[in-house]
Amino acid sequence: MAATSAYHLLTSNPQLPRTGIRYLSVGTETGVDHSKPVSAYAQGMLQKAGMGLPSSISSFQVQHACAAGTLSLLSATSMLALSARTGESAIVTCSDIARYETRSTAEVTQGAGSVSLLVEQNPRLMELDLATQGYYSSDVDDFFRPLGSKTAKVNGTYSMQCYMESLEKALLDYAARAGKTVAEVLMQPDYLVLHTPFRNLPDMALRSLLGTYVGLDEEQAGLFLENKGLYDGIDAVAEVGNIYTGAMYLALASMLSKQYAALGTAIVGKSVLMASYGSGNTMVVFSGRITETAPEVISGWDIDALLMGGKPASFETYQRWVDDLWSPGVMAPAGPLFYLKSIREDGYREYGTSLEHAELTVRKPAYALALERSA
Repeated sequence: MAATSAYHLLTSNPQLPRTGIRYLSVGTETGVDHSKPVSAYAQGMLQKAGMGLPSSISSFQVQHACAAGTLSLLSATSMLALSARTGESAIVTCSDIARYETRSTAEVTQGAGSVSLLVEQNPRLMELDLATQGYYSSDVDDFFRPLGSKTAKVNGTYSMQCYMESLEKALLDYAARAGKTVAEVLMQPDYLVLHTPFRNLPDMALRSLLGTYVGLDEEQAGLFLENKGLYDGIDAVAEVGNIYTGAMYLALASMLSKQYAALGTAIVGKSVLMASYGSGNTMVVFSGRITETAPEVISGWDIDALLMGGKPASFETYQRWVDDLWSPGVMAPAGPLFYLKSIREDGYREYGTSLEHAELTVRKPAYALALERSA
């Protein structure tokens, strides 16, 4: 998934000088190797697909639950801002599979997806404010996935409490560093976008904060959040489930797409306050401003088509996936662009691309099937 989203990002930006790409980073909590980062595997697949990535590149992976993509983004953005050379860029990919125990309350929130972000010194979509961020971190056990486990362990009620507490404390930190009150931090941005593990949580958290710091009742808070574009973002996540590191960026893309459809070029200059949460836990609050060239970028998106691209499956098919009973088969040409070709006897994962060979038959040893599900 990481390689596929990065591939589509590169092919949709043919003007991007490949030699200027300095960083290739993946934020994920669905790692496939305790040593080698997902970004290294993705780099190899992209090179096999003819994407022309340079070898003079820094490849790394960031892990902190669902906030890993944001931490990766801020890292790459800061390094580009400090670079003495112009025209350099980074690719940051947020890629994850959210998987829980069957018949648990978290099972219905499962999802999977990948979002790739192009980071440039002169961004065409949004300029990030690197001077002010709000942070909060604490060592808690609201959510974790032990080594060797395919499924995450989550205490739902406690995790929601951790999310809401960390959001409030990160906002307090952001407000103190920006010289503002929490009320001003919440009210001044044009848009609010939060990490969305399931649709209602950002809504619940912000309604509570608006009551405490702004004095809004439930009805007033709902209208306020609608005007801030919150529901334009979280409704999209409800369609695909939690995609962990990419969830906030899916919400951001959906919100921008709907607001552009409503406002057109008037969207230029609008400010966005974002809050990225990672269980275990950390919260990052940061902001950005929509650039003059953003309408050109957003007009090329089709979020609705992306959300409608799924295929219906029976419960029996889902149960086979849960039980890891998939058997080797043949990939159709319309199938995955990248795929796990094999797992060697020493455990090394070998990936292939349908752009390499006309023959797309995939033969996987039986012991590889369970591992593939975490790819």
